[in-house]
Amino acid sequence: MAVSQGVLGELLAELRAESAEVERLVVDLPPAAWAAPTPAAGWTVAHQIAHLAWTDERALLAATDAEAFRRETEAYAARPEAADFVDDGAEAGARLPHGELLERWRAGREALRGALAGLAPGVRLPWYGTSMSAASMATARLMETWAHGTDVADALGLVREPTDRLRHIVRLGVRARDFAYLVHGLEPPAEAFRVETTGPGGELWAHGPEEAAQRVTGGAVDFCRLVTQRVHRDDTDLRAEGAEAERWLSIAQAFAGPPGKGRAPSRGRQPEVSSGRMLREGEA
Repeated sequence: MAVSQGVLGELLAELRAESAEVERLVVDLPPAAWAAPTPAAGWTVAHQIAHLAWTDERALLAATDAEAFRRETEAYAARPEAADFVDDGAEAGARLPHGELLERWRAGREALRGALAGLAPGVRLPWYGTSMSAASMATARLMETWAHGTDVADALGLVREPTDRLRHIVRLGVRARDFAYLVHGLEPPAEAFRVETTGPGGELWAHGPEEAAQRVTGGAVDFCRLVTQRVHRDDTDLRAEGAEAERWLSIAQAFAGPPGKGRAPSRGRQPEVSSGRMLREGEA
């Protein structure tokens, strides 16, 4: 239990650091910059931050009142326009004054951090189509914060310095391998994969048996962009050995929710396999 709580504490600290870094991208923006379009079609910088605030609030509800979260989710699902509820949440938040939106995000993420820290070990939180531990929820929030922060940085023409927090997203992407197959209606491979990614400091983050025939190697930034669907497979430096490893890279996603179109390739080739909808339309 001590180890589990220690890991959770580390994850929550890293989530706080990631959130603070993304906030620094926008805290001093002039009003016009909040309306800048991001790579997610139809979403501005304000939509990206509003989505983070909205999702943190949904996660907080799941952590503090699981039954209320389930009722809310069922109510959303019963609406004729059920598929639009994530976009609706972002749209409502994007209309707020920017200072108010930032304060809402700050308050929500801090409340979520406290709620996750206070959960008893072993508690499972309901989520969209799945359930997860407090540590997994913290990892998922870190992943989504990084991904939406990447969209914001891209919209503003900024380059974010990668950190070793990416190791959590790499691990989440690897663990979500079978889920990616299932949401595409495919049978997950029985064999284990080997994934070797190189972190920003040159460190090796490896998962899976060394002798595995199905292998993926490359930079951690590209891997994280791929599994959060911020880049098309063709626009990465990732290398696959084995047909199943290659197929996985065409459908990989680290977030909950059904697949969709993902990001188009910048090199002119259209994807042969749908690689999942953008994270803004999925749930971590």
